[in-house]
Amino acid sequence: MFERFTKDARAVVEGAVGYSERAGAEAVDEEHMLLALLDREGSRGSFALASLGAVGRRDSVERALAETRRRAGLSRAETEALSGLGIDVSEIVSRVEETHGAGALEAGRRGGSGGRSGRRPFTRGAKETLTQSLRLALARQDRHIGDEHLLMALTVRPGVSAEVLADHGVTFESVTRVLYGDGDGEAKAAG
Repeated sequence: MFERFTKDARAVVEGAVGYSERAGAEAVDEEHMLLALLDREGSRGSFALASLGAVGRRDSVERALAETRRRAGLSRAETEALSGLGIDVSEIVSRVEETHGAGALEAGRRGGSGGRSGRRPFTRGAKETLTQSLRLALARQDRHIGDEHLLMALTVRPGVSAEVLADHGVTFESVTRVLYGDGDGEAKAAG
């Protein structure tokens, strides 16, 4: 699949690995891909993010991702579902951090190189995002997978990255509207 990636898409994947390494994470996840996408300039994905105002709100995106990490990677929807069961995630986080220190619940933190071969593995969600980007490119009859396909894949896969992007005005519909002038009908291709 990687032979079909454009240089911009490859740069996002390489950037995501770099973010993972600097964070001391066990593996590369969707959050790392999102941060690497925000770093891009002069690409279709960066054009979409800039057009939708996300690049100018990078600090807000990073704060939202950090807050999610603090909650052990739980999305807002998951936190609300637990709240409906009488579980106060904020209270649990506070108690754990009192005992074990700030950031004690951050998911995927370990340090090290991430694997015996020296390569950092990708989480299941990150792998599914890469696969989804291929599906989206094929649905659009694009010959290559660009960073715009990675961005669209992040917006359609349920989870923290899609939630944070949506909170910042970046949805599958808004991205496809900016890039292709459409927004309906393509969501079917994302499934």
